[in-house]
Amino acid sequence: MTNRSERELDAMRKAGAIVAGALALAESAVKPGLTTGALNELIDDYIVKHGAHPSFKGYNGFPAAACISMNNEVVHGIPGKRVMQEGEIVSVDVGAFIDGHHGDAARTFAVGAIDPEHDKLIAVTRDCFFAGMKMARAGNRVGDISHAIQSLAESHGYGVVRELIGHGVGQKLHEAPDVPNFGKAGRGPRLSAGMTIAIEPMINAGTKNVYMLDDGWTVVTADGMFSAHYENTIAITDDEAEILTATR
Repeated sequence: MTNRSERELDAMRKAGAIVAGALALAESAVKPGLTTGALNELIDDYIVKHGAHPSFKGYNGFPAAACISMNNEVVHGIPGKRVMQEGEIVSVDVGAFIDGHHGDAARTFAVGAIDPEHDKLIAVTRDCFFAGMKMARAGNRVGDISHAIQSLAESHGYGVVRELIGHGVGQKLHEAPDVPNFGKAGRGPRLSAGMTIAIEPMINAGTKNVYMLDDGWTVVTADGMFSAHYENTIAITDDEAEILTATR
């Protein structure tokens, strides 16, 4: 686990700002009739035009700049010819690498008007992130973040994915420590000022169980119910954590 210098944090703020801009662009672009491939191209162009490299492109062979996951797809959806339809939801996960450091964040957006239950799922998943972030301060432990996320999600009857978790972020896209979205308070590595981590609740409307499709990337819910994703890269401080990839 690494404690970043102020210079390193500045580089991560720069990467984070690019990620935030890419997600804002994605939110404005999402609408019925858009293909996931076209959305990926917009994000790719945005990141490159801002002097960065898409962190996910080529990462362990992933073929795109963004992971774009529809409806019951939890994460790691591969963009392509799929056309977004009214009433669907789409999760967009973006990374950018610049000045030797990564930023990583994700959002779930509505495609036009959606079922109120799916709107609630998106909102609760966002709230789970902020519940976890509230516990992310120097002196606390990773388990305090995990427990806060799990408690809120399960209070709404939602499933918390076990197989996929948050992580440290910095010079590498995935670093120590692991940051699960479930667990017991008071357990796990102790947090200290200068650590940078990605907190990313992946919350299912139904079961917590998931499986991977034959493409070797896309993870889907076992019961076919919808899933939402909300992520930011944050910096640990002695007080409230700093969000490096926007505040929304």
